Amino acid sequence: MIHVDALPGTARYAGNISAIIDKAIEEALVYREAGLDALAIENMHDVPYLKKVVGPEITAAMSVIGSEVKRAAELPTGIQILAGANQEALAAAHAAGLDFIRAEGFVFTQVADEGLIEADAGELLRYRKRIGADNIVIFTDIKKKHSSHAITTDMTVAETAKAAEFFLSDGVIVTGKSTAAAVDLQELKNVQSAVAIPVLVGSGISLENVADYFAYCDGMIIGSWFKQEGLWSNNVDPNRVSAFMSLISKLRGN
Repeated sequence: MIHVDALPGTARYAGNISAIIDKAIEEALVYREAGLDALAIENMHDVPYLKKVVGPEITAAMSVIGSEVKRAAELPTGIQILAGANQEALAAAHAAGLDFIRAEGFVFTQVADEGLIEADAGELLRYRKRIGADNIVIFTDIKKKHSSHAITTDMTVAETAKAAEFFLSDGVIVTGKSTAAAVDLQELKNVQSAVAIPVLVGSGISLENVADYFAYCDGMIIGSWFKQEGLWSNNVDPNRVSAFMSLISKLRGN
């Protein structure tokens, strides 16, 4: 995951969109050199986030950044626009020729930092059909991090994953309680057993625990651990990336 710097109109925007693009490309090339399978961009520095809808300046900027990152790295590339701006992410991905999006709030209602976020599977998939973007894969968070799930305490994570699958999610993402927090391994196993679609781990993967999760998921989204000192807001540390991918190569039997 490439955490692009704060975008135009947000509280921490520094006034230079070209610098944001250049930094994202620089990180993408580090990841390509290390042998990662795919990239994604996310506007995580745009705190505090808007809920479900962002301005056209964000959608436009993310589309340009995504296009430049994919062009430079020549890897499958996806996009997430916080918080839960799933249609905007899909529009940006379609315009930029990207391959997938990460969508929050696909099924069920949750109380997130930004407020109440309601499910949007119906609207999102109809929008994808309407704009001719059926080629773009939609990976969906279930009982995602940074949220309270008191409304759905009677639903397990596995049951939520089954609901996402029924609503035509292309793959589900299991997370811990917050950024860099590890996923409950038993919950991950339960989700993998419950659905036939791909299952991704969306937070908390590190050099120390990746072997524990490797056999129970189809992919891993990694942001924080690749950064200096393991902090998401820091710059990418090429040595951490290289060490991690060396271990991945061994786990794959390469």
